[in-house]
Amino acid sequence: GREDCRKVACFAMTLLRIILVAMCAHGAIAFAPPATLPCSVSLRATQRPSALSLRAESLPFSRRAILAAGILGAASFSKTLPATAAAASDIDALRGELAALVKADPDFGPTLVRLAWHSSGTYDKMSKTGGSGGATIRFKEEFSHGANAGLQKAQARLESLKSKFPAVSYADLYTLAGVAAIETLGGPKVTWRSGRVDSMDPADVTPDGRLPDADKGESKKTRDHLREIFGRMGFDDQAIVALSGAHALGRCHADASGYVGPWSPTPTLFTNTYFTLLANLEWTPNTLPSGKFQYKDPSGKLMMLPSDIALIEDPAFKTWVEIYAKDEKRFFADFSKYFSALLELGTKNLA
Repeated sequence: GREDCRKVACFAMTLLRIILVAMCAHGAIAFAPPATLPCSVSLRATQRPSALSLRAESLPFSRRAILAAGILGAASFSKTLPATAAAASDIDALRGELAALVKADPDFGPTLVRLAWHSSGTYDKMSKTGGSGGATIRFKEEFSHGANAGLQKAQARLESLKSKFPAVSYADLYTLAGVAAIETLGGPKVTWRSGRVDSMDPADVTPDGRLPDADKGESKKTRDHLREIFGRMGFDDQAIVALSGAHALGRCHADASGYVGPWSPTPTLFTNTYFTLLANLEWTPNTLPSGKFQYKDPSGKLMMLPSDIALIEDPAFKTWVEIYAKDEKRFFADFSKYFSALLELGTKNLA
């Protein structure tokens, strides 16, 4: 009846308060408890600040009611940390520090773009799983996926900023880092909103294989693979080509992807050079000593992946390659739109 419902709700509120106080003791959140507790329940801290004991003066609950409330509270806590909105001032300060980090070490910028991309590109529009929302890429079950090789170093390097801005979630930190890198290295302004809530459950990690592969053995299979991967996220051919323009930055490393070399002669400058080179140079097959297959330009200094060459072997893709090769302003506008959309996959209630 109504009285039983009141008792269950009252106990659930008390249990939630216990959890919040425990997190406060660990320094996870800032929380000031009220002077009194509902339902005649009080908390007594032991000598260890992380240990709490519950003393009930009078708990008029049935065992079933207590168990139900406990399961509800534990399940809610196990999935996510309480959403604590980061102040706008924190976001602005963090953005500035990320920009300074990239300016001091431009070669780190492309890795941050890759981290943001990979933390977001696992989204499935049908099952509504994956995406940037929970920062599940920080769990070993996900960062051990083959496509994420080498990203652990970037995550570790961002830990000092996470400590400095504890109210900012990892999910917001990783995606904002990618935006800051794009903008600092000469790219377009990218709309970015905060409010992602970190998952606390490794069960939220999506299966390996949701990120695009560079090579499926032959051109048509590679093109079909790109459309399958990006289509699963809700992107069309134009978006596939525009987002591939991020290859203007960075280079491949043998100890990460197994491929070797930069896509452009200016790997720390975001331009449309990737498209002009892709469309206008002659690219010849090049099998590396490791057995990896890629392409090289006439100088032998630049490379393209099979998934890059696939963009000029498919008429629909090639149309957009040629448009972006001739019009950097158009590329910047489209990239900004699609990259912003990518970083918001699997999120809700952003502001």
